[in-house]
Amino acid sequence: MSLLESSAWDSKIFLNGWRAGRGGTADAIEPATGNALGRYGVATAEDVAEAAEAAARAQRAWAATTPEDRAAVLRRAGDLWQQHAEEVEDWIIRESGAIRPKAQLETHIAANECYEAAALPTHPAGQVLASNDAHWSFARRKPVGVVSVIAPFNFPLILSIRAVAPALALGNAVLLKPDPRTAVSGGVALARVFEEAGLPAGLLAVLPGGADVGAAVVEVPQARVVAFTGSTAAGRSVGEAAARNLKRAHLELGGNNALVVLPGADVAKAASAGAFASFLHQGQICMTTGRHVVHASVYDEYVAALAAKAADLPVGDPASGTAVIGPIIDEKQLKRIDGIVQDAVLHGARLAAGGSNDGPFYQPTVLADVATDNPAWTQEIFGPVAPVVSYSTLDEAVTLVNDNEYGLSVGVLGDVGTAMTLADRLESGKVHINEQTVLDEANAPFGGVKASGNGSRFGGAEANLDAFTEVQWLTVKPEIADYPF
Repeated sequence: MSLLESSAWDSKIFLNGWRAGRGGTADAIEPATGNALGRYGVATAEDVAEAAEAAARAQRAWAATTPEDRAAVLRRAGDLWQQHAEEVEDWIIRESGAIRPKAQLETHIAANECYEAAALPTHPAGQVLASNDAHWSFARRKPVGVVSVIAPFNFPLILSIRAVAPALALGNAVLLKPDPRTAVSGGVALARVFEEAGLPAGLLAVLPGGADVGAAVVEVPQARVVAFTGSTAAGRSVGEAAARNLKRAHLELGGNNALVVLPGADVAKAASAGAFASFLHQGQICMTTGRHVVHASVYDEYVAALAAKAADLPVGDPASGTAVIGPIIDEKQLKRIDGIVQDAVLHGARLAAGGSNDGPFYQPTVLADVATDNPAWTQEIFGPVAPVVSYSTLDEAVTLVNDNEYGLSVGVLGDVGTAMTLADRLESGKVHINEQTVLDEANAPFGGVKASGNGSRFGGAEANLDAFTEVQWLTVKPEIADYPF
C-alpha cells in the first residue's frame, strides 16, 4: 500500500484532514531536472488561524490521553517510517536532490525519533521538592499546548520530525510549516504517517507556504513555543517576533563549522573525513565543514588529497543512482555559491579543485590559501566548497576556530590527548574528536551557540522536556491553612 499516493493529498493542505488551502496550489519541483513531481496545497495566514484554533481544541483531550495511548501512536509512526522507507526516500531524492544513502539516513532517523519520543509519555514528569512549610511541594511538567515548527529544505524529514514527534508525545498539538521547496518530504509525508498511525484529528496541521505563513505560525496566540530550524537571518526575525509575543523560541540556526587537522594526523583518513563533511548533500547542511584548519606540517599534502577526492566525486542527478553530488536546491543559491568562490579566487585564494557548474550541479570545490577575512572563510556558504588555511600553534588553531560568529559543530582529527586539550577551549555546541562535523542521533542534544542558536537543544529526553513542556509548581496541604487576615 502506498503512503504518498497523490490522490490523498494532491493540491491539498492537512488541516483537520485533507482540504484545499486558501493559497491555491504549487508544484513540487525536482531541482535536478526542473520537472514537476506533483502539486501540493498552499496555506494562508487565515488557514493558520483556523488550524491553531483546531489544534488548541484537540490538544486538551490529547493531553488527557493515557501515556500508553500516546506512546502507541508514536511507536506506530516509527514502524510506518520503516515500512514505507523506500517510497519516502524516493521523494527525498527527487524533491531535495539527495543521494540514496542520505535519504536512507533521513527515514532511519525519522523512525528513531518516533521511537525515542514514544518513551517520553512515561518519563518522570517532575520532582518532589524540599520545603520549610508543612506541605508537599512538587515541580511538575505539563504540555505547553500548541507548538509551531518551521523546518528547512536540506534535511526536510529529520528537521521536521525531530520537533514534531517529541512535541506530540508530550501532549501538545503541532502546526508544521515545511519549506515550500520540500513540502512533500518535509510535510505531506509526516501528515500521512501520523494519519495512518491514528493521531486524532486537529493535533497536527501541515501548512506549506511562504514568509507570510511562517510569520503567522509564530504570531498566532495559541502557539506558545516555536521550534525553528533555518538560517541565522530568518531565525533572528522569528526570535524577535516570539519575544514580542512572550513566547519561547528554540532556534537552531546556521553554522560555519571547522575541522581541525592536528600535526601527525593520518592525512588520507583526514582528507576522506573532510571531503565527506564538506561535500555531503552538496554542502547544504548546517553542520557542513566550511573551514578546514590544517597544521602547516601536513597542509600541502592535505590540500592535494582533498582536491583529489573532490575531483573524483561523480556529479549528477541523484535519481540515476550513480551520482554522489546532486543539484543545488535552486538557482539563487547556485549563484550565491559561485559568487563567493569567484570572489575568493579574485582575492588570492588558490582554486585546487572545482569552481564551476553544469546547470544546477556545482563541482566539489577546494580553495587553498584563503584569506581569513574573505566571505569564503567568514560566511556560511551552504554549498560544496572546502576552504583550507594553515596554522602553526594550538593557540592559532583555537583563534581560527573561535574567531567566527557561528558555533555549531567542530571536528578535531589526530592525537586524542592534544584534541582533548583543544576541545576544552572551543566555542561550539558540539565537538567531535576523530570524527567530522556532520553528526546527529535522535537521543543526543543538538544545537549551537553564538549565531548558531540561542542555547536551546533538540534531541534526548531532557532537551525535549525543556523544549516542549512548562514547569508548574504544585503544593498540597492536608487542610486549609491558617492565615493572619
